[in-house]
Amino acid sequence: MDSDTTFSLPNLLCEEDDSSLIEVKTSVSKPRSDDDQYVRSLIDREAESNDYGCVFGDEDGGNWFKCARLDAINWIFSTREILGFHIRTAYLSLTYFDRFNSRRQIDNGKEWAIQLLGIACLSLAAKMEEQSVPSLSHYKAQGGYNFESSVIQRMELMVLATLEWKLCCITPFVYLHHFFSKICDECDCNEFLVSKAIGLILDFSKEVNLMDHRPSVVAIAAVLLACDDQLTRNTLEFKIGVVSSLHSVEKECIYHCYNLFKKIETKKNNTPESNSFDLLSNHWSRSSNIGIKRKLTYNGLEQKRPLQKISRRL
Repeated sequence: MDSDTTFSLPNLLCEEDDSSLIEVKTSVSKPRSDDDQYVRSLIDREAESNDYGCVFGDEDGGNWFKCARLDAINWIFSTREILGFHIRTAYLSLTYFDRFNSRRQIDNGKEWAIQLLGIACLSLAAKMEEQSVPSLSHYKAQGGYNFESSVIQRMELMVLATLEWKLCCITPFVYLHHFFSKICDECDCNEFLVSKAIGLILDFSKEVNLMDHRPSVVAIAAVLLACDDQLTRNTLEFKIGVVSSLHSVEKECIYHCYNLFKKIETKKNNTPESNSFDLLSNHWSRSSNIGIKRKLTYNGLEQKRPLQKISRRL
């Protein structure tokens, strides 16, 4: 943490009651599919944010950070299942993770720092989304790391400071039923299509920095692919045209994202042992403790393993 950054709070505890929790409306079971004005306001909020871009072309996937990010994502979704969190909680934590890394840089080879960041992001997302939040001792890192609760709390504060305490993020899930109702009227948007779109979005999150594409673009691309994986450019633009709330979104971004979804799914289908996220599992169980190889205190994190600031990538 920067030496010039101070906090008045000695730690970060979730002591608020249910009435003070901020509920993010991302449920796909109760959509506001008939509220064009509401959806348009969400898209306008995306446009006002400096976090999102529209990236064309594929970045080098062989770098250290992408591998470390994938490990963190796998841990987040595995822990989500163990602790019984909602899918949207895990996705929200990935949003925090990618937003943090768009503003700060973790040195190459610091896998422990990526692990700690993943834990902090999932813990914060759970405090935003879940009615019942486990203690920090329930977040078991992989790779033999064991982080004290005080270390996780300090990392939470670093994430909060870096994100300027703005944790109410829009996710693609809030758009799904609205877009399905506009594009797939004749097939009466069913649970299978919604689940398919959710699966596509989760696979997408493993491969692509979530800051590279706006949530509305990710959502409409997933809906289009769930309905039809053989859309031409002209057909895609025609379908987008019936969604009035998308008129301010560049069609080129949606078309690129749609094709990126297809590429990711083709890669997944051609990988014999590729694993899909379990969309329906919500079992609550406790993971057993694994052998502890390292134990880090926050003093060691702050003094010996600094995270350096970088300018935002445009």
